[in-house]
Amino acid sequence: MCLAAPARVISISDNVATVDYGGVETKCRLETLTEEIAVGDFVLIHTGFAIRRLSPEDGEETLRLFDELAASLAEDAARPKPVEGPERNLGNSTVSLGEQSHLARAAQEDHSEHRQES
Repeated sequence: MCLAAPARVISISDNVATVDYGGVETKCRLETLTEEIAVGDFVLIHTGFAIRRLSPEDGEETLRLFDELAASLAEDAARPKPVEGPERNLGNSTVSLGEQSHLARAAQEDHSEHRQES
């Protein structure tokens, strides 16, 4: 499955369009399209060929939706996740039950040594 992001057409020469992907310029071939393309239109590109024309309104709306999706994913990634399974979240780190047992034994041994010294 492929995902195509809209690219704004900034110039056309013969059957080649120069397009802008949010500041990154590239070229694409236009032979696969049956409709006329104009500067300012958006196109969807696959393997260097424009496969669909989008109106400027549809292209802008699609980019706005992509921005919303990216912001939502960033917010979700920044949100702390509850630990599932045999792990527990201890402050800023996640520790498995095995590691917890090891840490508890080490702490207990350390505590026992201090008691014996007293």
